[in-house]
Amino acid sequence: MSDGVISSGWDVLDASHEALRTAVRAVPADGWHLPTPCAAWNVTQVLQHAVGDQIGYAAALTGEPGPDFDPFAPSGDMEGVDPAAFLEDALARAAKAWAGADRDADEVPVPVPPHRLSPWSGAAACGLDAAVHAWDIAVATGRPSPLPPELARPLLKIAREIVEPLRPRAYTAALAPEQSDDDVAVLLRYLGRDPHWSAS
Repeated sequence: MSDGVISSGWDVLDASHEALRTAVRAVPADGWHLPTPCAAWNVTQVLQHAVGDQIGYAAALTGEPGPDFDPFAPSGDMEGVDPAAFLEDALARAAKAWAGADRDADEVPVPVPPHRLSPWSGAAACGLDAAVHAWDIAVATGRPSPLPPELARPLLKIAREIVEPLRPRAYTAALAPEQSDDDVAVLLRYLGRDPHWSAS
């Protein structure tokens, strides 16, 4: 990544991981039970889901075990767990798996339909999952969006490639775009999120 241009799937993944890391580090001690744009989940549950998904992408690539919990039924219970360490383990597993992937392969395995994508698309899809949940956590805790336009653009490209078969389990219905939308807002609405969401 150079000059603010995020071009490869690995650049997308790195930037998305950093967005999620930044959002989680900024959660205040009393912020883990706050509501999020994922209507049924609080901040803790979104973190658990995001962690499970990163492990799932790593497992698809390496054949190692996936998450030991259902990312789509996060418990919200993190008693005795350090959230930052919990996240870092998952991000490290995903980053290591993608670092070892063959960038020249026609396809690589992924845990979402169609279960095989080009290496660019697979790495970017893993990044999309991290990035959108980084946004969820950031806005739930009153932080600014962690998604810059230069990241939103390639994320929208991969979203348009993979999201439709994932509705409504992983993404809600897209929201209608508005004329004033910037690149980030276009992405968020496509993923079923109101760019102006707030807990109040």
